[in-house]
Amino acid sequence: MIVTKIEPCTKTKFKIYIDETFKFVLYKGEVSRFGIRIGEEIPPETEEKIRTEVLLKRAKLRAMHLLEDMDRTESALREKLRQGLYPSDVTEAAIEYVKSFGYLDDVRYAENFVRSRQNVKSKKEIGTALLQKGISSEIAKRAMEICYEEMGEEEAIRKILRKKSLIRIRRKKLKCRKYTAIWGAKDFVMIQSVK
Repeated sequence: MIVTKIEPCTKTKFKIYIDETFKFVLYKGEVSRFGIRIGEEIPPETEEKIRTEVLLKRAKLRAMHLLEDMDRTESALREKLRQGLYPSDVTEAAIEYVKSFGYLDDVRYAENFVRSRQNVKSKKEIGTALLQKGISSEIAKRAMEICYEEMGEEEAIRKILRKKSLIRIRRKKLKCRKYTAIWGAKDFVMIQSVK
């Protein structure tokens, strides 16, 4: 296992290539701490130590940090960790770690997602959005059944229609104001009828 390339990622991060394949990203201090140099061999124990003590710890902290801001699906969290260039085994271990504490739950995410949108979106739109977010169709169906038992789709349709009619009324008022302003600018006298 020979280090074939050390490529700078940012000012402080470096991509480490072992035997011509990308393995992981380390900070500048970690590269020097583990004595990683191009052309030198890395003992398997050192690579394992890097994976468990450095990368796994960092991936767990990153996953926890990502879940602090907002709830995410398992696939979204996996994608974020993949974008951070964590190895796949480290990513999976970090996901299992946050799952063990109940911080990552696709069923809960799907139910919350459906509840928050059932008043303004159709079942089909919500189902499609859940599938795009990486939720399995089985979990999406179950979440929709649970949430739509509480409130039917008819109520969502009523709310959408109420919202649309309010928008139409507002548009008419704005149009009336617009014409009033135009006529006033041309010195027409407005006579309002009182009803």
